[in-house]
Amino acid sequence: MKRLLFLLDKSRTSSLHRRLLNFALARAIPFNAPHGFKVLEVFDDGIKILLPYKRRNQNHLKGIHACALATLTEFCAGITLAKKVGADSFRLIMKDLSMVYHYQAREHVVAELHIPDQEYQQKVFSPLQTQDAIFIELIVEVNDIKGNHISTGKVNWQIKKWDKVKTKTG
Repeated sequence: MKRLLFLLDKSRTSSLHRRLLNFALARAIPFNAPHGFKVLEVFDDGIKILLPYKRRNQNHLKGIHACALATLTEFCAGITLAKKVGADSFRLIMKDLSMVYHYQAREHVVAELHIPDQEYQQKVFSPLQTQDAIFIELIVEVNDIKGNHISTGKVNWQIKKWDKVKTKTG
């Protein structure tokens, strides 16, 4: 995870590191690899990811499948949150995901999410000073390359200190 976070940071200013990041993400999260996600831009406060319009991502009507859009939404929110929080100190786990579909996508789509420092400070960092776990809802909008609003996803994440994570063994 440290290597991915390092590549994320370097990808803000380097296209080479962005290519390395895309390669590493396809290997680190192999069940997302068939979708062909491509990180287009990394910002100080967020990320922009492309989901290509290709056969593997299509539904029976030749539009981008709803599940591919939901996976893109979760992926975009998860990477942005991991970048902001740092996955070494905290466990990130998706609690729930809800999607609203507005328009049938028949070309490449892009998801973009920004978490401004002030919002991060207020909703994540400050509460984690006094609580072992918190929930944060992130809203990700997906647009096609022509600017049509395709979908809106709400992803609710639990952020918990690793030393407070209980696992069932046996």
